[in-house]
Amino acid sequence: MCYSRDMADGPDGGAESAVDITGRSSSGESGSESALTVVVAFAANLLIAVAKSAAAVITGSASMLAEAAHSWADAGNEIFLIIAQRRAAKPADKEHPFGFGREVYVWSLFAAIGLFAVGAGVSITHGISELTDPEPAGDFIVAYVVLGVSFVLEGISFLQASRQAKRAAATQERDLLDHILETSDPTVRAVFFEDAAALVGILIAALGIGLHEVTGSPVPDAIGSILVGVLLAVVAVVLIDRNRRFLVGQVADPRINDAAVRALLALPEIERVTELRLEFVGARQVYLTGAVDLAGNLREDDASHVLAALERRLARTPAVVGATLSLSEPQDPALEPAP
Repeated sequence: MCYSRDMADGPDGGAESAVDITGRSSSGESGSESALTVVVAFAANLLIAVAKSAAAVITGSASMLAEAAHSWADAGNEIFLIIAQRRAAKPADKEHPFGFGREVYVWSLFAAIGLFAVGAGVSITHGISELTDPEPAGDFIVAYVVLGVSFVLEGISFLQASRQAKRAAATQERDLLDHILETSDPTVRAVFFEDAAALVGILIAALGIGLHEVTGSPVPDAIGSILVGVLLAVVAVVLIDRNRRFLVGQVADPRINDAAVRALLALPEIERVTELRLEFVGARQVYLTGAVDLAGNLREDDASHVLAALERRLARTPAVVGATLSLSEPQDPALEPAP
């Protein structure tokens, strides 16, 4: 089931001459590009984590140790995201007729919890420890070099995630941040926010280390570690909440519903649509339920056959994993898509 280019796209869609009812198209977000985004982020964070850990040992800086914990947490999270994509891509079976799409939210939730526990927990705990029992730091030039290189690598990963998100957001005339928050692909959201937090964290760490060097006091360095931890905690809470919403059942954007109503009404078998619900069951995957009036005065068994045929047809649409249609009650008002 397709609709034309001028139809509204949903939170995951692109727009071309033909797009399915979820708004997915070859110009929108794709699983392969999401995988590339995660791989780039993993490679960058692994290199950065090693470098920051060495610098933390050499310098004794609290902020550098916080940044090392941050990068190790991010690298571990990317492993969870890779697992998420692989498990969500498993084909449907008898026990899971609608596939394994929601696995992507389960593993992404684990990644967000890991960011909270490891990244935020270690950073805040160590910062408080440095305030109560400070240790001397030195070799500041090593810290600056490592932070500078880390900023470049994190920037490369952030640009990859941003490019993917901007293309999808532009087709819907949405702000980038709105799209990142609403997209059904949690891997893009996780990498974007983690890399953004990493860039801000590097600046906080550099400021804390710089003030430590200038003043000779370890307090700014320790405060920098705590601030990095608070930043990671905020990002982790946002990611946890978004994955929770999709796990318990996130309905599609109203614009997708409007486009789907128009597409259904374009079918010769359907005269009215009185109910429609599209619920995400994975990244760029929905399950459709609805109530329709069929054209003509069909007998009960004929109507049953037509509904079953429509359900099979809908399930063959890209990104629609299944559909359930029922007959409308005569008194039910028809859905009117927004102009």
